[in-house]
Amino acid sequence: MKVREAELSMLRRVGASKDRLFAVQSNLAIMYGVLGRMEDALRIERDVYLGFLKLKGEHRDTLLAASNCAASLLHLQRFEEARRLMRKTLPVARRVLGSDLATLRMRRTYAEALYKDDDATLDDLREAVTTLEDSDRIARRVLGGAHPDVMGMELSLQDAQAVLRARETPPESA
Repeated sequence: MKVREAELSMLRRVGASKDRLFAVQSNLAIMYGVLGRMEDALRIERDVYLGFLKLKGEHRDTLLAASNCAASLLHLQRFEEARRLMRKTLPVARRVLGSDLATLRMRRTYAEALYKDDDATLDDLREAVTTLEDSDRIARRVLGGAHPDVMGMELSLQDAQAVLRARETPPESA
């Protein structure tokens, strides 16, 4: 991590391109996340996302940065923030990227932000299941059933379905 921090400092001093700075910052955020420093990772990911948004607008790099940011928000159980970011970003991802892996991962993150939230409504849970069913179908067609992301999508779908069933099933009376 010290090497990444020193690299970032040096690149800033020599006036490296914003693209290069954002790439190093993204790598640093990954390191923070691995070390469990999720708030630090999120802070950097937000900076990278906002920087790419300003620099490139609706570009793949911007969308990937938004996805990283939402994944960290999800990890920190800041579900509403993750949902807001994905609601804003997913339509752009569908238009710019189509049904590629990044878009599918963003849809999974959005669905997880819905069903993992203890305050989710039944409508939220149904939306999560529907989103994951659709994403799973697309992922299988685009990536093939053995792809790790397809397997992860299936697990998320099973979890969302279980949460929905548990909420829909009234408790038994004694």
